[in-house]
Amino acid sequence: MNPSFDERYRAISARDTRFDGQFVTAVRSTGIYCRPSCPARTPKPQNVTFYPTSAAAHEAGYRACKRCLPEAAPGSPAWDVRGDTAARAMRLIASGVVEREGVPGLASRLGYSSRHLTRLLTTELGAGPLALARAHRAHTARMLLVGTDMPIADVAFAAGFHSIRQGNDTIREVFDLTPGELRARRRTPSAAVPGTIDLVLPYRGPLDAAGVFAWMAARAVTGVEETTATSFSRHLRMPGGPAWFEVRQDEADRLRLRARVAQLSDLAPLVATARRIFDLDADPLAVDEALAAHPPLAPLVARTPGIRVPGAADPHEMLIRAMIGQQITVVAARTALTALTDALGERTPDGLLFPTMSAIAAHGAEVLRGPAARIRAITGAAAALADGSLTLTVGDDGPTQRAALLAMPGIGPWTADYVRMRVLGDPDVLLPGDVALRAGAAASGLPADPKALTAWAERTAPWRSYLSAHLWRAAPIRPAGPRRRSAVRPARDIASDTEETS
Repeated sequence: MNPSFDERYRAISARDTRFDGQFVTAVRSTGIYCRPSCPARTPKPQNVTFYPTSAAAHEAGYRACKRCLPEAAPGSPAWDVRGDTAARAMRLIASGVVEREGVPGLASRLGYSSRHLTRLLTTELGAGPLALARAHRAHTARMLLVGTDMPIADVAFAAGFHSIRQGNDTIREVFDLTPGELRARRRTPSAAVPGTIDLVLPYRGPLDAAGVFAWMAARAVTGVEETTATSFSRHLRMPGGPAWFEVRQDEADRLRLRARVAQLSDLAPLVATARRIFDLDADPLAVDEALAAHPPLAPLVARTPGIRVPGAADPHEMLIRAMIGQQITVVAARTALTALTDALGERTPDGLLFPTMSAIAAHGAEVLRGPAARIRAITGAAAALADGSLTLTVGDDGPTQRAALLAMPGIGPWTADYVRMRVLGDPDVLLPGDVALRAGAAASGLPADPKALTAWAERTAPWRSYLSAHLWRAAPIRPAGPRRRSAVRPARDIASDTEETS
């Protein structure tokens, strides 16, 4: 639900940082727009207009505040909470679709004509797709100018501009500063290793970064991913070629991103991917407040404030990982995925990439162990992703994506919903068939029966994904049992897909 004018005005009067990135404040008397926490004097109500995006404020003729730099705020959590076309468009714009495919490509992915999509986004967000993409490029350019020593000419192309002049003109128009002047305003010099970028990733606190690092460590595929208690790094395939990134937490609890890309145009989508993996656009105070209002959950929230739901680095990879992980332990799934990647992954001079869907479709049966029906399900899903008969992107409509996955052999409700949680960042997914989640529910005094748990959890909407994260965390640690010979479940269970572990 959108806050009212009075609620937003109270937020800017209190300089409430919780609302940074959720809307901008345009001031008619100065012609600038600010983030809600801007330290400047609070403008009079009659001089204020609130816009849902900086692009809308810019389209209305306002410039970004030089003092608070609204483009430096975390992204809006609304694009995950909302599942509508506008939210899907914002996720796709952040992933670089407009730069690669243009507005027609974005419109096609969303099922609209370019003209209809422009009208819809202008009505919903105050700006059309070109203006929204332009604002995203300006944000990326500001981030690179302030956070790196990348040459200004390279910044323009890395941000998605088609020419240096276009980049310079847009930066000057949005910020009323030249790129050189914007870079001169940074507080500290960049400390990047030559050949990499090094950026600070903004987020709303609190942040359970240790929980995300631990989650990734438990599931890291050897050769592709590396983890420590305070860092996560991996190799991945981007549209322009192989890439690598590392997210680490420094002594000041800041999250820093280091990255290498084959093409500068991959940099902005890579930053968006890292933000999704760490769920950095979430509103943790809103989530914690809503969940802690229920007595059984209050101790869980107090124990882990700012819990996050990790996102996916690659939607296609996420589906394969989820299918291989059905009804087996995390350790067994990691072993199976490591073997698959070692056999079929693409080796680059810098590291190992997860196998392509074509490679899994063609050769997965030679590597995967277990019942033939299970192997056919995994290789069949890979083939469908490879030939485009199954689409899976961060901009999918949730119910449509779920229906498409459930129509595939070997994919049941747990897998479809787990993928929706991880790929779309849907904050309202409960996995009542998950063994570990039910164990955590029982340990927390909640119903462990799937139907009863589903009914109880309705009161926590729209934050059931975060409820799931807390219940996973609350699950008692099971003692190690005898090793299972197969990293798959019995063939008769493939269609039901109801008893997986996380």
